[in-house]
Amino acid sequence: MSQTSSPQVMDQADRFASPWSKGEKIKLVLWYAAWVILCRWTPKPLNPWRLFVMRVFGCAVTGRPFVFSSAIVRAPWRLRLDDRACLGPKSEVYNLGPVTLHENATVSQHVYLCAGSHDFTQEHRPLTVAPIVLEPQVFVGAKALILMGVTVGRGAIVGAGAVVAKDVAPGSIVVGNPARPLPHAAPTPSQDPPTH
Repeated sequence: MSQTSSPQVMDQADRFASPWSKGEKIKLVLWYAAWVILCRWTPKPLNPWRLFVMRVFGCAVTGRPFVFSSAIVRAPWRLRLDDRACLGPKSEVYNLGPVTLHENATVSQHVYLCAGSHDFTQEHRPLTVAPIVLEPQVFVGAKALILMGVTVGRGAIVGAGAVVAKDVAPGSIVVGNPARPLPHAAPTPSQDPPTH
C-alpha cells in the first residue's frame, strides 16, 4: 500500500474561475442528464443497463460490479469498478480525482468518497485533487467519509460514520472521527481439556 497521495493543484487563475474546460463541463451536464433520465429510476435487476451507460461515459468496468440507481457519480470517466465491487444506495463518488474500487470492495449506503478539495493556504483557494483507492475485499460502513489521497488496504473495514483522512492498513478496522484503528482482540484461550 502506498503512502497517502499528495494532492495535485489544478491550474486556476482565481477563486471564481473553473478549472474545467468547456468540453468537460458539457460532458458533465450530458452525464448528469443521462443518469437521471436513463438510470436513476431503474430497479436492481437493471444493473447491467446502468453499467452499460457508465461505460459509454468512460467508466472502466471489469467483471460484474453493482451500482445502485440512487448512487451519485460525479465523473464516470474517472471511476474504475472491478468485479463484484459495489456502490450502495445513495453513496456518492465526488471523483474530481480518480477513484478505484477493486474486486469485492463494498461502499455502503450514504458513503461519501471525496477526491477533491481546495488549497486553503493560497488566497484564491485552487482546487486540489488526489486519487482514492479501495483495495480488494474492503468494506466501508454507512455514512463514512473517505477523503482524497487515501488508499484503504486489502480486507480493511471502515466503520459506519468514520472520517478517513489517512491510508488504512490492510486487514485493519478503523472507526471514529478522525478514523483510528481498533486494537485486535486478544485470542481467546483454548477450551480444549488438558491432555495428560
